[in-house]
Amino acid sequence: MEDFPETLEIPSLDPSECGRLLLHCCCGPCSMYPLKLLTSQGITPDCFWFNPNIQPQFEFDRRYENLSKACDSYGLRLFKEGDACEEEYWRSKDYLDQYGSRCEMCYDKRMEASARYCADHGYDSFCTTLLVSPYQQHDRITAISEEKASKYGVKFYYLDFRPGFYYGQRLAKEIGLYRQKYCGCCFSLDESEFKEKIIRSFES
Repeated sequence: MEDFPETLEIPSLDPSECGRLLLHCCCGPCSMYPLKLLTSQGITPDCFWFNPNIQPQFEFDRRYENLSKACDSYGLRLFKEGDACEEEYWRSKDYLDQYGSRCEMCYDKRMEASARYCADHGYDSFCTTLLVSPYQQHDRITAISEEKASKYGVKFYYLDFRPGFYYGQRLAKEIGLYRQKYCGCCFSLDESEFKEKIIRSFES
């Protein structure tokens, strides 16, 4: 795989600061830059899939398969928790009694699972590829992750991956990854300008 572009400023990372790292991965394309950055500096994370927000089931399976391909390209292990999307729960909106928005609920569920898996399987810290996207609520993800780390007695290893977002998308294209056109949940699909094209892809 190619070297980093000269125009991209690469942070200097110390592997001792994260120890044994679990990286929650939301999808293949968003994982490409974080995985390249980490491995280029001597950090070999285990990757973790827990994304019940990816809906419908066909899309859930397709994104997992593409994440597997991304992990294979770096020779990294991928662990999976949960085999099904939770579209019924998302559409129920029952969670709005507890959370301010569906996005907050989504971040909370995924970071809860990541921190718990981190603690249960002997990792020192966890991070998430959600921090690569300029379209996500970066500060809220960070705050929730810190809360979950404290709850489970592990470290949240914060990294701002956003400078490498577009480079990561280019890497994803180079290895032929499927690059989705909506965030993941049923509501984001309904709101996507590409909805009809996406639905046709489910049937092809």
